[in-house]
Amino acid sequence: MGVSGVGKTTVAVRLAERLALPYAEADDFHPAASIAKMRAGTPLDDADREPWLLALGGWLGERAEDGSGGVVTCSALKRRYRDTLRAACPGVRFVHLSGSRELIAERLDGRSGHFMPASLLESQFATLEPLTPDEHGVVLDVGQDPEHLVTEAARLLGPRPT
Repeated sequence: MGVSGVGKTTVAVRLAERLALPYAEADDFHPAASIAKMRAGTPLDDADREPWLLALGGWLGERAEDGSGGVVTCSALKRRYRDTLRAACPGVRFVHLSGSRELIAERLDGRSGHFMPASLLESQFATLEPLTPDEHGVVLDVGQDPEHLVTEAARLLGPRPT
């Protein structure tokens, strides 16, 4: 989880490979209208996000139900968004990739081929509600290289107690 440009996809793909788990990119779950809205520089509102979060939660819930587990990228910026994911998959755990506005803005400026414009970064930081102590997850500083982040995520999350 985290704002656009923190490296969610990079870390999640590598983490899924390391843990031999299925992977899903949350961007693939957005309806076309939401992608068009973001491309136009308009932030999504909660009504836009609800069907997207329900679809992601469904994907996670199916993996939990069949015992396969999975890794999914998702901004999950608000506690209630994470609550929606938890309702569908109570065992979900979060890796919050966190970094300074300056670092993330620099990364977004260097990124091409993504529908999310850098102009929406401030709205994402304004929306962000960091993980709270009662949420299962870890916060990692994206100033580290991706391989270090994957290693830390795998170590800190580890197997979930039964």
